[in-house]
Amino acid sequence: MALALEEARLAAAEGEVPIGAVVVYDDRVIARAHNRRETDRDPSAHAEFAAMLEAARVLDRWRLTGCTVYVTLEPCLMCAGLMVNARVDRCVYGAPDPKGGALGTLYDVSHDARLNHEYLVTPGVCSAQSAEVLRAFFKERRAARKRERAEAASSDATGDA
Repeated sequence: MALALEEARLAAAEGEVPIGAVVVYDDRVIARAHNRRETDRDPSAHAEFAAMLEAARVLDRWRLTGCTVYVTLEPCLMCAGLMVNARVDRCVYGAPDPKGGALGTLYDVSHDARLNHEYLVTPGVCSAQSAEVLRAFFKERRAARKRERAEAASSDATGDA
């Protein structure tokens, strides 16, 4: 999870929502990624999605059996669904996602008997650190917006508009 947190911090440095992921196979990291939705202008560019794509390339197969995905935030429906389709063995995540979590918070895609695959889920690993990275990022974004509004108001008041 420490590597996933490193990836989350890289995302934040790039102005992306700070979520990081790694994929482990046979006790070695075979892929790592962070959110790149803004940079790539791609709605699917979630950290765990990108890490699973890279893992498939590394293993030269679409089935990610034997793999564990570590991600700093509980996966959304898209990413949890990809884990089903890719046949991952396990997902370990940090902070729960009350707005979109699909591994127990809003849904539980990992253990839906109607689907063709189930996988283990370990929630809450490094939860506090994962949540803090997200909190700090959004706090800074709110502060930056506030500064921009104040500068715009100041500019309007002095006639610089």
